[in-house]
Amino acid sequence: MAKVPLTQQEMLDTYGPTLHYTPAGGFRTVEDYDRLVSTHCCFCGQQCGINLKVKDNAVVGFEPRTEFPFNKGKLCPKGVKRYLQGSHPDRLLYPMKRTAKGYERISWEQALEETVQKIKDIQEKHGKDSFAMLSGVSLTTEKSYLVGKFARLALQTANLDYNGRLCMVSAGAGNKKAYGIDRASNSWEDIVKARVIFVIGSNIAECFPITTDYVWRARDQGAKLIYADPRMVPMARTADLYLPLRPGTDSALLMAMLHVIIRDGLTDEKFIAEHTTGFEATKEAVKDATPEWAAKITGVPAKQIEKAARWYGEAETGMILHARGLEHHTKGVENVVSCANLALATGKIGREGCGHSTITGQGNGQGGREHGHKCDQLPGNRDITNPEHRKYIAEVWGVEEREIPGKGLSAQEILNEIHAGKIKGLLSICFNPLVSLPDANFNREALDKLEHYTVIDFFLSETAQHADIVLPGSLQEEDEGTTTSGEGRVIKINQAITPPGEARKDWEILLDIAKRLGRGKYFPYQNTREIFEELRLASRGGTADYSGITWERVEKEMGVFWPAPQTTEKGRKALRPEDLDANHPGTPRLFEGGKFYHPDGKGHFNAVAWRESAEVVDAQYPIWLTTGRVVSQYLSGTQTRRIGPLVDQYPNPRMEIHPRLAQKLNIKDGEWVTVKTRRGQITIKALVVNTIRPDTVFVPYHWGGKQSINMLTQRALDPVSKIPEFKVSACVVAKATPEEIREGEEAERLASKTEKLPLNYGLGERRKEFSR
Repeated sequence: MAKVPLTQQEMLDTYGPTLHYTPAGGFRTVEDYDRLVSTHCCFCGQQCGINLKVKDNAVVGFEPRTEFPFNKGKLCPKGVKRYLQGSHPDRLLYPMKRTAKGYERISWEQALEETVQKIKDIQEKHGKDSFAMLSGVSLTTEKSYLVGKFARLALQTANLDYNGRLCMVSAGAGNKKAYGIDRASNSWEDIVKARVIFVIGSNIAECFPITTDYVWRARDQGAKLIYADPRMVPMARTADLYLPLRPGTDSALLMAMLHVIIRDGLTDEKFIAEHTTGFEATKEAVKDATPEWAAKITGVPAKQIEKAARWYGEAETGMILHARGLEHHTKGVENVVSCANLALATGKIGREGCGHSTITGQGNGQGGREHGHKCDQLPGNRDITNPEHRKYIAEVWGVEEREIPGKGLSAQEILNEIHAGKIKGLLSICFNPLVSLPDANFNREALDKLEHYTVIDFFLSETAQHADIVLPGSLQEEDEGTTTSGEGRVIKINQAITPPGEARKDWEILLDIAKRLGRGKYFPYQNTREIFEELRLASRGGTADYSGITWERVEKEMGVFWPAPQTTEKGRKALRPEDLDANHPGTPRLFEGGKFYHPDGKGHFNAVAWRESAEVVDAQYPIWLTTGRVVSQYLSGTQTRRIGPLVDQYPNPRMEIHPRLAQKLNIKDGEWVTVKTRRGQITIKALVVNTIRPDTVFVPYHWGGKQSINMLTQRALDPVSKIPEFKVSACVVAKATPEEIREGEEAERLASKTEKLPLNYGLGERRKEFSR
């Protein structure tokens, strides 16, 4: 039983989150560093270039990296403070085993042997698929590829999935349905050339701040900005047209926009005829989706819907941008293909200033979703159920096709099966599902039912606190590899320092486990470059083709846009990575000349019918609840909730509520309120704002424990992408009772503690601490 062995106070005192304010060795002069390492920020899919200052094997600061073409030296608040995650007092420095009295330090030998023996015991008794693995896309692409191979050939389980399941999978599935490939259609420079930019379901200014610069530059040249969101997020406040749609009604809005574009003759008939299929069925599906019909569903006035459709349809060039607000739904895939229908109908795809792009949320959300640690995927974004795809990867891996397990369960489905007692063991890396998955109380019960759980991480996250064995892994700056930015640009992560104490690089830990499982012959790597070289070969011929990309090219060219396939006959037939060529220039803009990645070479319309969300408001739960991010925090907060200056910007979750609804409920700004759904309740403070619909409340999701809004969200999944519906829940809100206020105050007190270092505590003392 994987229950947390200590009290909340004891966990906080020992493992944090501790608010870290001072770099290793304290603040010194600007010149006081040994090396400057060019690499990238780890805190979102933009992957901004950054230079890390290093002294005595510690990251002690940063400098702008002005030469990197995406951000040109600009950084958001998270990027400016990301260096403070290094040399952190909460850092895991040695393996640990959970006991009745807490966690005891053990040797690597004991930790690995106990993990491997548990894997063997569970699988021998219950079958290979009774042991599952969960991974994350803050890992480099090399490690993402390795995890996919490790789960299938070392653990020999089908049940592998990743935390990108909570992020971009609806976009990926929708993109493949429409275009045959899963990637942003353009480099961000095309945003600047658009005459209309339509943003739906994305808080760009807070979640992707550097992308703001591209939108501003377009507007400086006369572009119009249309913004659709239930909240008037910062960028929406300056938009030329704001559409405050009700949560869960995106597809109705998009269907009505397509209706107007068709009705008013704004389609590109030549493009449709020559480069697409399925238009007639899609046209039929929206024939009754009038602006008046959509207005009743979305709450957006019909005239505003018509204006948005005409602006987009009439413009010479246009870009559609979206993120989790569009995708975190049980109909997320339908929402994405509805955007694609607009782009295809108007021919605004595959040319300068025209495109349709998801803004990737996680650090390596793009690269990590391409090469094999999804339950239904093999490297190169191949389909694990496709016999030809399986045959090719089996050849690269040196196994029989039948040795590769089939399609497994998605992330939430894995937790469901753990709760049901069908999955007995778990290995996770870089994933904090107790905060990031919906219905947290259910998932906590699931973790407590595991026969064994081993976690690889660098901080003891809320989920890791349930582990039987804790293996200290590596931060991004402690290893070398590549990631892929939201644009589709493959970029280089350079190692700045080595892991502290007894911590090890993640890939070394996985190779050690594979060897002990008797499967080491499939993992002969000496370094991450060798993993990348095999990835090149494995991706060849897939839609996510990296075969023409080398580390040297990535460094020299400041990144290479995939696909970059083979150009020579030798490269197309090579069975060894060293025989691959690297001649292809890369593909910053997809679909030029109307060429798509389906076998027929065409873009595919997808007819969509309107349907409601899995849960709707009623008399008992009359208010819409939606969730999202704030500028100073990242995902489940495992890293950013430990950086003092970022926590200071937004110390605890708040419930945004419109003044009209607040007045109706007799709630004042700053007062304690209790938010309740059918799954649970939390007590937090109200933030009364004019920038949200009067029928909706918003709470950010970066916090755990009794501050976690994901105790309230639901486990309903999109039938195609298996993404949970984070963005729509029905709730009730009321002023908190005195008892609830005490609970809320206690939750805030236990959220973090402040680091207290002795006077004159310096780099020498910190390095001694980290070499224990």
